Amino acid sequence: MPFSPRRPQPPASRSIAVIGAGMAGIACARTLVQAGHRVTVFEQDAAPGGRMATEDSPFGSFDSGAQYFTVRDQRMALALDTTAPGLCRRWSANTVRVLDTQGRVAAAGLPPRDAHWVPARRMDALLRHWAAPLADAGALYTSTRVRTIARDTLDPRRWQLHTSGAEGSSGVVAGFDAVLLAVPAAPAAELLRGARATALAKAAGGSEVAPCWSLMLAFPQASQPGLSSLGPQWNAARSTHHRIAWLARESSKPGRGSIERWTVQASEAWSREHFDDDAERVCAKMLRAFSEVTGIRAAPAYAVVRRWRDAKTVKPLGHSHLWDRQAGLGACGDWCLGHRVEDAFLSGLELALQVA
Repeated sequence: MPFSPRRPQPPASRSIAVIGAGMAGIACARTLVQAGHRVTVFEQDAAPGGRMATEDSPFGSFDSGAQYFTVRDQRMALALDTTAPGLCRRWSANTVRVLDTQGRVAAAGLPPRDAHWVPARRMDALLRHWAAPLADAGALYTSTRVRTIARDTLDPRRWQLHTSGAEGSSGVVAGFDAVLLAVPAAPAAELLRGARATALAKAAGGSEVAPCWSLMLAFPQASQPGLSSLGPQWNAARSTHHRIAWLARESSKPGRGSIERWTVQASEAWSREHFDDDAERVCAKMLRAFSEVTGIRAAPAYAVVRRWRDAKTVKPLGHSHLWDRQAGLGACGDWCLGHRVEDAFLSGLELALQVA
């Protein structure tokens, strides 16, 4: 009989909980499902997205968190090409650098280092698309916050999650062989400490993430006949104004509607200093700075702020994820590698490959 080499056996299917349905969590969950595992995702917000968030308004949508993403890694490119062809488009941002509070710039149309990509229509469209198979399978629980992680009372080798939902509801979901946290570093560390994973919690606490206030403005008067836009002719800028770090004309993004809309993100230092300020006060101060930088003095028909507690990775973990195979606990997120959307994707992907 001729020799026939033994084929490697696929790993046994395991039940895995992923906490968080942002880019890292969905990338992790999709990869584990493809490897044959049973995955359940828990998300405290009403829909997937995380900081790839979209805010709706009567005048159109705003990308209140991540403004665009880059595609430097071939694994990210492959995922987009094979699972979301045509969903994302290149945004010709026409980015400039604002030098002073008067809006004077060094040069117009500076070419970005990388292409700026956005999902058509809304920033959360990509994650909604990737999460759809999980939702269809009943494996995506939204509006569900995981409060604690503990050993399963019926099988101490496994884990159970204590959750809370809408209108004060609570529950326990048990029987998980592994629990993977795809949430910001601070809440990840808190959950890991509660699970007595001291070493993982300490490691997660080694990163640093800065907050950010985002201001969303709409100027429907700019759509009147004969007036194509207000203010500057550029669509995005990195600002050196002490209050503002970034400005983007939302209506310049592919498929976002024609009503003049801007998203303005505060600087790291100013966001830290005014983290606990009243939203109305923050809105007024940021609107004043926006007028100084852009020259737009018209009163917006819509002005709303959103505070991001964990917005930009200042000090990353330094490697792509945390994973304790013996305990069955892990963590991932952009805070592991950097502040880009692609960092979150790679973190979730590489954790899943370790677990699988």
